[in-house]
Amino acid sequence: MMNNRIVLALLLVAALVAPFVAYPVFLMTALCFALFACAFNLLLGYAGLLSFGHAMFFGMAAYFYGHVVKVWGWPPELGLLTGVLGAAALGAVVGALAIRRQGIYFAMITLAFSQMIYFFCVQAPFTHGEDGLQGIPRRALLGGLIDIKDDRTLYFVVLAIVVFGYAAIHRIVHSPFGQVLKAIRENEPRAQSLGYDATLYKWLAFVLSAALAGLAGSTKAMVLQFATLTDVAAAMSGEVVLMALVGGLGTLAGPVVGAFVIITMQNYLAAAGEWVLVIQGTIFVVIVMAFRKGLVGEIGDLIRARVGKSKGA
Repeated sequence: MMNNRIVLALLLVAALVAPFVAYPVFLMTALCFALFACAFNLLLGYAGLLSFGHAMFFGMAAYFYGHVVKVWGWPPELGLLTGVLGAAALGAVVGALAIRRQGIYFAMITLAFSQMIYFFCVQAPFTHGEDGLQGIPRRALLGGLIDIKDDRTLYFVVLAIVVFGYAAIHRIVHSPFGQVLKAIRENEPRAQSLGYDATLYKWLAFVLSAALAGLAGSTKAMVLQFATLTDVAAAMSGEVVLMALVGGLGTLAGPVVGAFVIITMQNYLAAAGEWVLVIQGTIFVVIVMAFRKGLVGEIGDLIRARVGKSKGA
């Protein structure tokens, strides 16, 4: 318990100091994708549902945020709420249809819906097609109390949002609801025999995951001030799967680590040009093969093994 508190304290200090030693926009982008990966991990790591279409919630929330803030002139906090509610509503509809299937069939249905949303965004007037929503203004929060035009000020707002999302996921996972999700993941027939409605629980997990992905997408639009087709593309759904795999599925910290690893690679390997995908692919293969439980999962096992040996000695 004491060691956990020390680690949390060190992480808090690092998060507070980070914008003064690193580029704030890079950090904010990584934080947004960390929340996105955590939302995806809630569905796959704890409910056992593999979605190949989570980009639709992330991207549509970004479009919702951009439209209501830029076109309708709403404040950012209402834009964030609109993005979350819009993603949750979309998740409720998609989930109600996809949850009826399991395994690869579920994954393919989510991919199909994601592609439908992508082509909808290509044609819909409010998304501006291939041009996307550009120049989304950074309006002040809380009626002008917090001016987020400064990157460092916005960083602390984003950090608070991501911490809130992470805390919500932590609470869900460790609640009775989360324990039932784990039971369904491990043995669905047994969970049903105990009286739990597995379909309802999986649908609720899907909607919660979609809403949190929407929070990440809305926050990303607030930071970068644009929403484009890249946000709803199938490649984005693939990226979040990689983030969760690299960091470690079924761990709370794993997706955060995975997101920072991948965003850092994309940022610093961009100079490699066409070779960047080859380099990234090679690194991903090595990590997945060498760290079957992800970086956090394998390191956690190593630490526990060493602690066990020291206690035994």
